[in-house]
Amino acid sequence: MPTVTSQFLDKPIFRIVSEIAEEQGVRAYVIGGYVRDCFLGRPSNDIDIVVEGSGLEFARAVGAKTGKNVSYFKNFGTAMLRYHGDEIEFVGARKESYRRDSRKPIVENGTLEDDQLRRDFTINAMALSLRKEDFGELVDPFGGIRDLASGIIRTPLDPDTTYSDDPLRMLRAVRFAAKLSTPGMTFRIVPESIASMRRMSSRLEILSSERIADELCKMLVTLRPSIAFRLLDEGDLLGGILPEIAALKGVETVDGKGHKDNFEHTLAVVDNIRPENVAVQPDRDHLLWLRWAALLHDIGKPASKRFDRQAGWTFHGHDVIGARMVPRIFNRLRLSLDEMKYVAKLVRLHLRPIALVDDGVTDSAVRRLLFDAGDDIDDLMLLCNADITSKNEAKVARIRANFSLVQRKLEEVEEKDALRNFRNPIDGEYVMKVYGIPPGPVIGQLKEMVKEAILDGVIGNNFEEADRFMRSRAAELGLNEKV
Repeated sequence: MPTVTSQFLDKPIFRIVSEIAEEQGVRAYVIGGYVRDCFLGRPSNDIDIVVEGSGLEFARAVGAKTGKNVSYFKNFGTAMLRYHGDEIEFVGARKESYRRDSRKPIVENGTLEDDQLRRDFTINAMALSLRKEDFGELVDPFGGIRDLASGIIRTPLDPDTTYSDDPLRMLRAVRFAAKLSTPGMTFRIVPESIASMRRMSSRLEILSSERIADELCKMLVTLRPSIAFRLLDEGDLLGGILPEIAALKGVETVDGKGHKDNFEHTLAVVDNIRPENVAVQPDRDHLLWLRWAALLHDIGKPASKRFDRQAGWTFHGHDVIGARMVPRIFNRLRLSLDEMKYVAKLVRLHLRPIALVDDGVTDSAVRRLLFDAGDDIDDLMLLCNADITSKNEAKVARIRANFSLVQRKLEEVEEKDALRNFRNPIDGEYVMKVYGIPPGPVIGQLKEMVKEAILDGVIGNNFEEADRFMRSRAAELGLNEKV
């Protein structure tokens, strides 16, 4: 008999699973994220099937019927196959218990009800029956459909039990709240769950850095990452994971002069990095690493904060200090060392375009920015534009107009001088050949003179002018040409 939810089960795989369940005399259900996303109207190609019996044997039967290869993960009791663009994972229904010092559960065979009890959140515990007699019937013992409609993240069990058993679930709660939020509805974590996070925050110590970093990265690619980081802070989780971000919180006032809350400013900058504005590159999750740069761009401010009775609060050098802090954070979280260099570069350079606005745009300053930023100049400008968060609309409009001037100047200089990926026209081998000298400091000195002359606009970025300039400077140094 058709049900309201059977419309979600029109994929051929579900009928195949239903037939095999009938043949084997077992109950089978699609459960978890696929069910949740169906109700939210979100496309999903990840399907979890739970059966009351052996998930491995059931997957083997599905593989035989579909002619697809099955991958078995016996340590986890799961199996997976791909069919018509979907990734389908099979597992036997189970119940779990945990030791205090480990996330690894003690697993026993169980029923669907046992399996739903072990799920992290009510919205992820919903199941749709694949049995022929009640195909498409929703099994929702914890009111997940109600919580989904209300925008609530809640655990099936007491949250202390859920989070103590597997503390990664605290980060998953935060991530789901951000991931599922839309412009029309912001998901929230229930107060008792936030209170539990505060009690259980020390349990994060048993998690690996890689698992923590994975959750942070998933938070950063949501529509509004600020939702996640405010929840991390509310649940007393942020300080243990990213103390550098937690240190940005608060406003200090002296003689009636205060500075902006750098934590709130940082979250606004991260949100301002919009997916639609970020270039898609096949070799990099560009949005993710640009948002990491946005998240870390001001981490040097607490260490550089000073109060001057005339100027007020200053943060001189926070760009350099912050760039030096980036490697420590990336190493601690086991994040990509290649991307670390990219993020550190943007943090180090994020004030440079703003300085061009303040000091006036000169060709020399633009050349040096292009030289230092290289291919990352477009990302740097995106970050700098996102960094404009003043509530003074007139000030924002003025700065953006100046930024447009800088952008045009960048384009003009780049077209004329081709400095985005600068390569010195003069290399060391050429210098040694011309003057018949061995490697030594004078070679680097001449190359540096040529580079500076190009960046200052004294000569053009081409071999002919660079060669003439090198020879004139070499003569001043007393070098005699051999070629």
